[in-house]
Amino acid sequence: MSTESVKVTVVIPVKNEEKNLPECFSHLGRFSEVLVVDSGSTDRTLEICEAHGVEVLQFRWNGEFPKKRNWTLRNHTFQNEWVLFLDADEFLNPEFVSEVEQAVSDPQKVGYWLNYNNFFLSGKLRFGESMRKLALFRIGSGEYERIDECSWSHLDMEVHEHPVLDGPVGHITTPIFHKDYKGIGSYLAKHDAYAEWEANRYVALNAPGSDAQQWHTGRQKVKYRHLTKWWLAPAYFAYSYVYKLGFLDGRRGLVFCLLKFHYFFQIRLRILEKLAAQNSDGT
Repeated sequence: MSTESVKVTVVIPVKNEEKNLPECFSHLGRFSEVLVVDSGSTDRTLEICEAHGVEVLQFRWNGEFPKKRNWTLRNHTFQNEWVLFLDADEFLNPEFVSEVEQAVSDPQKVGYWLNYNNFFLSGKLRFGESMRKLALFRIGSGEYERIDECSWSHLDMEVHEHPVLDGPVGHITTPIFHKDYKGIGSYLAKHDAYAEWEANRYVALNAPGSDAQQWHTGRQKVKYRHLTKWWLAPAYFAYSYVYKLGFLDGRRGLVFCLLKFHYFFQIRLRILEKLAAQNSDGT
């Protein structure tokens, strides 16, 4: 295995991540540049960054475009040609780093899909729907899709937005560990905010004159086509818990799938509420 530094800039968007950052940093020693983009943390996040010698950029969101990741792409002078966007609760292993080192040497590729092993309730989920993100790409090949929201939530980082890249994209097979040490309360609060964002996003997508869906992946097109269907939440539960064998993960598999059921169910209710409010206002 090469001991030279990997010419990829790791960007970690954070806010109050003192519980996750120490382990996250511990796996990044081979990367030539690591950057944290903070949103005014009030815990020990900045102290931990300083102790690890990690550069910190401060980001203040005005509720509109761009959010944290696109802002970084537009405002930071990178040392490398490639960027890896990593969340504080995502932890790498040496095999992943070595695969990335080889992958970014391919002059034909502009980005790579990444795979994840999810941990939930202190254990690894071996079954259920798999998670993947397009989070490693060549700088200048594109940015996260533009969404002209207006303070839909407190989410100042692109979560469900995806990069729109100009060029061929590959896959990194070695998974990243997705393991949040902040507990179930944080998980529920995040998904409540995600549901509100998704509801506002759906309404905006279906507004007259919207052309944003042209940038959607196939998965996004399916999701936004069916978000208001009564059967989406139970269908997702059946897919993940039964077809994808989530039941083999025991109690944590059941709880995880039930919470996903609730997540899609509340998105639908929030959309219906917003549409009803629009109709009552005559807009």
